[in-house]
Amino acid sequence: MPLFPESNPTPASIQSLQSEVIYRRKLQEIGNRINAAANLDEILVNLKDEIIKLFDAERITIYVVDGRRKELVSRFKSGNEIAEIRIPISAGSIAGFTAFRQRIVNIRNCYDDAELTAIDPTLKFDKSWDQKTGFVTRQVLTCPIGHQKYLLGVIQLINRNNNQPFSAMDERSIQELAGILGIAIYNQKRMSIGRPSKFDYLLDQNLITLKELEKTVLEARQRKESIESILIRQLKIPKKQIGQSLSQFYRVPFVEYTPNTPIPGDLICRVKPAFMRSNIWVPLKSENGSIVIAIDNPLDIEKIDRIKSIFKQEPVQFQVALEEDIINFIKLFTHDEKEQAGIDEILSRLQAEEQEIDDTESGMGEEDSAVVQLVNKIILDAYVRKASDIHFEPYPGKENAVVRFRVDGSCFTYQTIPWNYRNAIVSRIKIMAELDIAERRKPQDGKIKFKKYGGKDIELRVATVPTQGGLEDVVMRILAAGEPLPLNKMGFAQKNYDRFISAISKPYGIIFVCGPTGSGKTTTLHSALGYINKVETKIWTAEDPVEITQRGLRQVQVQPRIGFDFPTAMRAFLRADPDVIMVGEMRDKETTRIGIEASLTGHLVFSTLHTNSAPESITRLLDMGMDPFNFADAILCILAQRLVATLCKDCKKSYSASREEYDELVREYDAQSFIKNLNIPYSPDLKLYKPDGCDACNNTGYRGRMGIHELLMGTDSVKKLIQTQARMEEIRNQAIEDGMTTLKQDGIQKVFEGHTTLMQVRKVCIK
Repeated sequence: MPLFPESNPTPASIQSLQSEVIYRRKLQEIGNRINAAANLDEILVNLKDEIIKLFDAERITIYVVDGRRKELVSRFKSGNEIAEIRIPISAGSIAGFTAFRQRIVNIRNCYDDAELTAIDPTLKFDKSWDQKTGFVTRQVLTCPIGHQKYLLGVIQLINRNNNQPFSAMDERSIQELAGILGIAIYNQKRMSIGRPSKFDYLLDQNLITLKELEKTVLEARQRKESIESILIRQLKIPKKQIGQSLSQFYRVPFVEYTPNTPIPGDLICRVKPAFMRSNIWVPLKSENGSIVIAIDNPLDIEKIDRIKSIFKQEPVQFQVALEEDIINFIKLFTHDEKEQAGIDEILSRLQAEEQEIDDTESGMGEEDSAVVQLVNKIILDAYVRKASDIHFEPYPGKENAVVRFRVDGSCFTYQTIPWNYRNAIVSRIKIMAELDIAERRKPQDGKIKFKKYGGKDIELRVATVPTQGGLEDVVMRILAAGEPLPLNKMGFAQKNYDRFISAISKPYGIIFVCGPTGSGKTTTLHSALGYINKVETKIWTAEDPVEITQRGLRQVQVQPRIGFDFPTAMRAFLRADPDVIMVGEMRDKETTRIGIEASLTGHLVFSTLHTNSAPESITRLLDMGMDPFNFADAILCILAQRLVATLCKDCKKSYSASREEYDELVREYDAQSFIKNLNIPYSPDLKLYKPDGCDACNNTGYRGRMGIHELLMGTDSVKKLIQTQARMEEIRNQAIEDGMTTLKQDGIQKVFEGHTTLMQVRKVCIK
């Protein structure tokens, strides 16, 4: 094929070809000198004039990526007006846009907004640099610098000397030059401190520079600290990024410390904590027939052989972890803050004390000192971690028992316990709760006053439930102690708060708080009683058990086993000159009837119900046989509530809500009611919040819970519907018309206020 399509090439075409050959030769010479250079910065200084002359440009800037700040920083540039240029990797500047989109950009006139919009609607030219320096930017050609999958920087040319746009050949050439620079920058990183390194990922992602890493290595040697700890503390490198780097180097998963990690009781009793600390490793769990070990160096053959000799019978899998995290794992698994006996020590003692074990149960007794210490430690650890419930769950056969804690409404595994100690532990808990240890076929309920056994003033409600295989599950509820929360700290919306205060301030009538177990009903009732607890008011309470105590209340613990039940207690109260009566739960017709009669004879009555919503409570009570006219006269309000996980205040992140997300919230709330109650208009500046994760919330993004409420007031229109025994839907619609917001609506209001997320609201309520 001929070189020129014309039959007779013209002098102009020959001259153009010669110019291109010269252009290509110069570009190749520049590339060869860059590739052969020992010092990239030095060679760029020497080549600056040649590169500018090749492209017939006025100025050049080569940026590198600062991964920590998500910025481009000038590594090499012409022009001395500004010592260093830093620009965000975003569409707010031409070079930033090139890095953000990773595409070449060729602009004829950067002050022409129409041209910028034609390239990309988000592209902007940052005029502030021209204003600072007095230099006028016209033409701009930028190209990303990269190698393999890594973005390393941007090369930028400014202004053609002939005031013409950069050509297509310039675009091809700058891409070729960017490729050469990418290899040179990448190789320079590799040649620095003995490649390959476990910090390659941090260098590749531009999270640290070579100088920073070299300085950190030197400082770590001087201080006798790990390099990783200095990177986290001084350079603020996220632990997850360091973990990614270690995982990539060692080719094993990275594991990060969290205080909610289950304690592998069956594994840590096999090895001494001092041995694990000195060798920097710890067993984490048994998974898929293998033992998972966290270790600081999975390539240390001597250490690995030693670990395998300890766990001879099972295969071992390794995960890499930071040295500080491994030490924290060992502390968590072995000793608590007060240096009392750790799980490892207790279980080792159990093994030593045990005489003979058959296939079904341990030879240990429920009074053995190690069993006592183990149960005490489980309860104390649950209290320290602010757990609401402790679940002890044995499994048939020789499968290990599991202990789970419920914190902020969610269960997580606290530890595993060898199967052969399960019966002794259940028996010990039964003795503490004064239950029948010989009865394993029926459920039992009791209460533990832990001060007699463990020093701390903790009370626990205990329930045992027979399970498959002749075993028993035990659930212990840690009862709240101390003064009740003030009512204004309960998370009420202002409208609900004002209405609820007006109801509990009435001289007589009945008030119900409803919701499932663990939804905070008793806490709300005691907060309401605390609000009206005055010297001139006589308040009696009947509870099972007494969970919260407060001065001024006369509180009674019912004991059904001796015939002292709720109805008996309420009859006694009515003879004891009460102003206010609180009964723990109205679970039968007689208790409810006495409560309604008391409310009609000049007393204010509080109680709880296990129902899903406020309108359902009315139909439930009518189904129990309550007289609809008496009930309608007595009712003041019914409060339904749930507890929803709240975003961690230390790490929650704000973001601009999309139109789709806003529309979804409005749809879930009900569009008509949304306009009536909230009327929050959409705008691009509307902020919502999302979880992120930090040490304070164990990287969950959520910490603590708050109430969401549905308050049905006993209005005249609602009372008429009760008297006619209307359907629940009719009562609900009337209550909404009277101003009731549903549980979900109250939850969505708290989403807009930045307390929680729609996902958490959906977890606890339907509509």
